[in-house]
Amino acid sequence: MEDLANNILNIVSEWDIKHSKELYRLENWGETYFSINKKGNIIVRPKNNDKTAIDINDIIKNLEKRKLKMPILLRFLDILGSQVSRINEAFRSAIKEANYANEYKLVYPIKVNQLHEVVEEILDAGLEYNVGLECGSKTELVACLAHLESDDRLLICNGHKDSTMLELIIDAQMLGKNVIPIIERIDEYNDLVKLGKKKKFMPKFGLRLRLATQGSGRWAASSGLNSKFGLTIPEVLSIIDDTKDRGIIGQITTIHCHIGSQISEIQVLKQATKEIAQIYCQLKSLGAPICYLDVGGGMGINYDENTSSQDPSINYGTQEYANAIVYGIKEVCENNKVGVPCIITESGRALTAYHSVLIVPVISRHTRDILNGHIDKGLIKNDSLNSLFQIYQNVKELSRFEELIEAYHDAVEKHEDIKSLFTLGYINIKERGLADQIFWTTCRLLLDKFMKLEDLDEVSEIIELKSILTDQILCDFSVFQSMLDHWAIGQAFPIIPISRLNEEPKRRGILMDLTCDSDGKVHKYVSNENDPSFIPIHEANSNQYFLGFFLMGAYNDSMGDSHNLFGRVSEAHIYCDKEEKGNFWIEKVIEGTDIQSMLNQVQYFPSDLQKRMNKIVKHQINQGLIKPSLGTEIFERYLKTFVDQTYANHKESGL
Repeated sequence: MEDLANNILNIVSEWDIKHSKELYRLENWGETYFSINKKGNIIVRPKNNDKTAIDINDIIKNLEKRKLKMPILLRFLDILGSQVSRINEAFRSAIKEANYANEYKLVYPIKVNQLHEVVEEILDAGLEYNVGLECGSKTELVACLAHLESDDRLLICNGHKDSTMLELIIDAQMLGKNVIPIIERIDEYNDLVKLGKKKKFMPKFGLRLRLATQGSGRWAASSGLNSKFGLTIPEVLSIIDDTKDRGIIGQITTIHCHIGSQISEIQVLKQATKEIAQIYCQLKSLGAPICYLDVGGGMGINYDENTSSQDPSINYGTQEYANAIVYGIKEVCENNKVGVPCIITESGRALTAYHSVLIVPVISRHTRDILNGHIDKGLIKNDSLNSLFQIYQNVKELSRFEELIEAYHDAVEKHEDIKSLFTLGYINIKERGLADQIFWTTCRLLLDKFMKLEDLDEVSEIIELKSILTDQILCDFSVFQSMLDHWAIGQAFPIIPISRLNEEPKRRGILMDLTCDSDGKVHKYVSNENDPSFIPIHEANSNQYFLGFFLMGAYNDSMGDSHNLFGRVSEAHIYCDKEEKGNFWIEKVIEGTDIQSMLNQVQYFPSDLQKRMNKIVKHQINQGLIKPSLGTEIFERYLKTFVDQTYANHKESGL
């Protein structure tokens, strides 16, 4: 009967999937990859120019049969290949259209996501385009070197380079590999020259410039003259003079700059491109045989379209990004009558962000207590409590805006009076509990009535009502493990229910994670609502409710923190194939981190813990406090938890 009633409601409701797309701004951040089907379920189309769709709910059902525990990170590896192709084809198109007399090379900075499967997929998809890699540490260099099967595959080496790292780079060049150390500081240049002399092999290298142009968006401060790395113009000129004196100026092959992550303004990109191109031309005229111009990373993606001074939206697409760089460099080179260089970009976020989706189940909801059924009027003895009850009764008959506003003010006043009376001991806890229920029920009635009024601007009272009636939604995940960028810098990630999107989400929610930290919640959401501090969410029903956290593929995989010893979540690696059931097949599943692994990381060794626990149980048995059979049962249950995963075990419930 309940299902029939829900079906009838859906038929008569004016809400449809178009409204959900608008509400969650899906078409602003989903690119061509994510949409909603007629069932109201989230779908993914992982391949460029291929409309084959996968219902994410079908994947969940498949993984549940495999007993893979929630939360689960879904990696759509075809999206990585699609992004590799999309970026490279955009530059090919720009080069052809501009009649640019050189080529383009995409390198992937593995710091964005070092997971081996991600790097392998990008390299495999990039074979046609000869995609290279970028590393920024000694460990990353060790990982990248072993993937240089082709001598043409480029490896750009950024970041601080100690003697061990510099020696590995020189060894790679001696092996004939195209590995380019980017000099960030004068002392790094001196160390490289000394090591080259010692090994009797002077390596090729590049120079990183501090541009006067400053980036735009959240990471603007990471660029410009105050950026963390890079050489000033006088420092570059001193290196040029020194290389001439040493007779090694021919080893300078590359100039590099970084305008900042998530460049929001295309004009900033154009200005920076022209500045670095001008430096390229000037250095060429001084005798440096530079062949590569690396404009670094920064190609932005839209996490949302809610503009603010800190999170401006991206005002360009992939093709415009490529055009700006290609045409900008060509214009400057033509004006200086200098041959154009090979262009390099390091677009890591744009490559990886779309490919992973975190699926999180809702465990429970905390809502304001409302009246449910019979009211014990025998408790309504206090004058203030009686007045509050009368306000509640009267609200049922009100409809005019002014009347509703007045009723809200009166209800707030009486509720405050009752809380003061309770503190002073004039009313008991049962009366206080009933007063809370009456007040919250009155607020719910008022908000429902306000929402039915047409052409109503949101006044402060309505904003207050929405705020105090927002639910707390407990979810099975850790912000610190899976969304560190959100906790640390307030990055908003699109979050959307993966089903029921043909129904109107009539509740407001704030998502809470499993950690005991008060910061363990999502405090910023992507939606069409004026207030970004909550997520529109559906009413509870008898089915388990899942939320999808999107654009999770950049940085968060690598930066996760083990707060409360919550470990990595389970993963499923998925490929699209229309010949398979549901249009997908699962290449690999990876169980989430178990408890004993997390304990080992912080030097709590399972064997020691088990001995200690066994000693405690035996002591209680010997003292006669528990029976031996119960002690054995308790100890065995303790042992079983070591192989359990760190997240919640929960069954289907009416959430």
